[in-house]
Amino acid sequence: MLVLLAQYLHGLSPEFGYLRVVQYLTFRAVMAALTALLIGLFLGPMVIRRLRALKIGQPVRGYAMETHLVKSGTPTMGGVLMLVAIAISTLLWFDLSNRFVWIVLFVTTGFGAIGWVDDWRKVVHKDPEGMRSREKYMWQSIIGVLAAIMLTFAVSENSNAAAWRLFVDWVSSGFTVDLPPAAGLFVPFFKEVSYPLGVWGFIILSYLVIVGSSNAVNLTDGLDGLATMPVVMVGSALGVFAYITGSFSFSHYLLFPYIPGASELMIFCAAMAGAGLAFLWFNAHPAQVFMGDVGALALGAALGTIAIIVRQEIVLAVMGGIFVVEALSVMAQVTYFKYTKRRYGEGRRLLKMAPLHHHFEKSGWAETQVVIRFWIITMLLCLIGLSTLKLR
Repeated sequence: MLVLLAQYLHGLSPEFGYLRVVQYLTFRAVMAALTALLIGLFLGPMVIRRLRALKIGQPVRGYAMETHLVKSGTPTMGGVLMLVAIAISTLLWFDLSNRFVWIVLFVTTGFGAIGWVDDWRKVVHKDPEGMRSREKYMWQSIIGVLAAIMLTFAVSENSNAAAWRLFVDWVSSGFTVDLPPAAGLFVPFFKEVSYPLGVWGFIILSYLVIVGSSNAVNLTDGLDGLATMPVVMVGSALGVFAYITGSFSFSHYLLFPYIPGASELMIFCAAMAGAGLAFLWFNAHPAQVFMGDVGALALGAALGTIAIIVRQEIVLAVMGGIFVVEALSVMAQVTYFKYTKRRYGEGRRLLKMAPLHHHFEKSGWAETQVVIRFWIITMLLCLIGLSTLKLR
């Protein structure tokens, strides 16, 4: 929005020539992060007071950790604060004609709405389980498939019109049109190693990444600040990939696919980092507010969508290794429990408690130890992911 305003004012009079700085992506990214940070810090106390007034407190399941029982009643749905800060900051500083940012905003809003309903049922209807898994997965799938279809053709072409023509050609050809090499699955640490996915392969992969990353972040969000800082770090690292992928010179030099317009995602990533740091101010132990599903589902889906656009799905799995391991720990625990119950008549557990962060708590780690050590691991994984920029 401010980009258009600056262009308009500069066209009116040369006296507004200094506003040309708004055209620089790096300047807008810094301002987006600062704007989201200030919005989050300013609105945070008001949002927390409002949530308390509405008695929107976090219900704690009966089988939860005993040390977590004191958290019952802490305001939840605080992820709304992050989403508002991200949305306002992004809309102010990004180029409104960029299709990629609009797709990310669509996915973020859609998954945030699912999380909102889930949290609302928990706190208003006093149902600790919230939205049932089957219903939640259905809505996630609808939004995920729509986003995957849009991304398939948006990534393959350089403009909205060209993307629409490719979609029409794909339908009219009986779904047999191939995608360009830029839409392949890229393997990190190797020069020009990619696997063609085709339209259906790209749609399936995109769907799995978006829905999978959304649920993985949601499962990680179980301790004060545990998911917030990894989202900030992974999102910031993806912002670097977006800047390079959208730059003709940098992408060719580093052997990355050149995707025009992808660099504008750096604005969204910067806004997410600023909003995340603001939220962490209130979410640090002992937390004054919890993110809730409204924030965790939305932010996880946003990370997955950005990774798809910049063609770094594998690198996302590396940098977000904590999210991956947390999700796998739940899947392994449930699968093993059902298998042993069917075979031996009683369910057995691989971990003391799932997700993985609760296992470490049961093993004697303090909550703050688990959180900070997971942060350190995420920082190391992000550095490994960023190393793929040059180590190829």
